[in-house]
Amino acid sequence: MPTSSDMTTDLAPGVLDALQHQVAVFARRAEQTRLGGVGQVRNSMDRAAYLLLNRLDQEGPMGVKALAAGMGIDSSTVTRQVAPLVDTGLVKRTSHPEDGRAVVLQLSPRGKSRLDEVRASRRELMALVTEGWSEDERTAFCALLTRFNSALSEVHNTIQPTT
Repeated sequence: MPTSSDMTTDLAPGVLDALQHQVAVFARRAEQTRLGGVGQVRNSMDRAAYLLLNRLDQEGPMGVKALAAGMGIDSSTVTRQVAPLVDTGLVKRTSHPEDGRAVVLQLSPRGKSRLDEVRASRRELMALVTEGWSEDERTAFCALLTRFNSALSEVHNTIQPTT
């Protein structure tokens, strides 16, 4: 099996240089806008909160460890990030249905409503940014970005396995 350095020499350095530059520019632009959406909801939810609420909405109630594992981050980080979401009523702590001693995190109705607002605002931003794109171009970009993020996550986990 070829090593990563073997694979790098097979590819045109110019394309890899351009790719890493565009990823760096994207990261800067994403941070500048926080890709938070448009209108009154713009920048009203930080990235960590959005990702946590989104995960709870898509996968349902779960414990801190499961949430952390699914997001590829440490349990202590999830605990720290969830605390303000519980304090503001966006997330509820409830007893595990099968083990009353265990606690699960659940998106509250208020959290669901807030997440829906933020999603709508961010959807509007994505529509604005890709206004001149065809539906096929949007779909292809989303597929490639998803593939890129998955590969980046795999590399990160290989280099720094979660504990």
